[in-house]
Amino acid sequence: MGDVADNPGRKIIHVDMDAFFASVEQRDNVQLRGRPIAVGGSARRGVVAAASYEARRFGVRSAMPSVTAAQRCPTLVFVPPRFAVYRAVSCQIRQIFARYSDAVEPLSLDEAYLDVTLDKQNIGSATRTAQLIRSAIQAETGLTASAGVSYNKFLAKVASDQNKPDGQFVVRPDKGAEFVALLPVRRFHGVGPKTAARMRLLGIDKGADLREKDMTFLAKNFGKAAGYLFDAARGIDLRPVKPNRRRKSVGRERTYSDDLFSEGALQEALDRLIDSVWQRIEDQDAVGRTVTLKVKYENFQQITRSRSCEHCIREKALFGIIARELLAQIVPVALGVRLLGLTLSGLGKKDPDKEAFALRRDQSGQQAFEF
Repeated sequence: MGDVADNPGRKIIHVDMDAFFASVEQRDNVQLRGRPIAVGGSARRGVVAAASYEARRFGVRSAMPSVTAAQRCPTLVFVPPRFAVYRAVSCQIRQIFARYSDAVEPLSLDEAYLDVTLDKQNIGSATRTAQLIRSAIQAETGLTASAGVSYNKFLAKVASDQNKPDGQFVVRPDKGAEFVALLPVRRFHGVGPKTAARMRLLGIDKGADLREKDMTFLAKNFGKAAGYLFDAARGIDLRPVKPNRRRKSVGRERTYSDDLFSEGALQEALDRLIDSVWQRIEDQDAVGRTVTLKVKYENFQQITRSRSCEHCIREKALFGIIARELLAQIVPVALGVRLLGLTLSGLGKKDPDKEAFALRRDQSGQQAFEF
């Protein structure tokens, strides 16, 4: 591939809320403002779902065991998650996105890609559009968001993290290759700590180092990721924004402050999970074929039990019946249960017609729309 931008006419914004769950909690409880907080878990057990910026200064991160987080930050305040509230705020934010683009691809409750090439509001600038979106989010939700603006998804996502929190960064088409050349490989989307460490051993620290490697070398050392790394090192990403991006599964899991031993306690915990997961399924207007129960015991041993149906599961009653049948396979338990998880996968839409989407392109409008 060449070194030129893959589609310099495309204008992509990646919006990422700042410490979303934690920021909602601080917004709604004045006593939490300015304090290091962790959403989820407890000082004794569990996992941090989100950390405020005050907590991050101590090295507290999402997915960190709560015990480790408490050790790093003795003044850390643990707050139980309120997913219904987070979903409601996320809906507010997506309504704001819809004012500026019909091509919005949500990645989670707190981030999304927007293709603003069409310039729905006739603003004339992708940079200005991102500023207006962030201002609207703050005015209407009381929360801050960061944004990245570029000509593809890879660069827009990296850019949104450049000036966090409450910041914005633009990578223009003529600067993409130069920006990536100086970018540490650990900031490439999909390059985790283990891959970054392996790259360092191979003498790859920045995008420029990665760019020097040919496809044969990349395939030998990084397998299926070789094509992505080859393109990303050149600032190339051909993926379109997909408004109808479908999740592969919907689920939840919960770590309990006290281990569950009795069948009654397990049934009660499972019933709550059924209610919670089915609410998410309805929110997404989804159906699925496979129910999976995840169980983690007090010794951290983990097992799963699954059942797939020939036809899609469309009713909560059937979903609940299958979940309880899966639980029946593992009770009585010899060890206490510290975590239960429940997932519906093999997802589809209840109404396939809702997936239809036609993105209009106005070439003359693209020419006039600046970064």
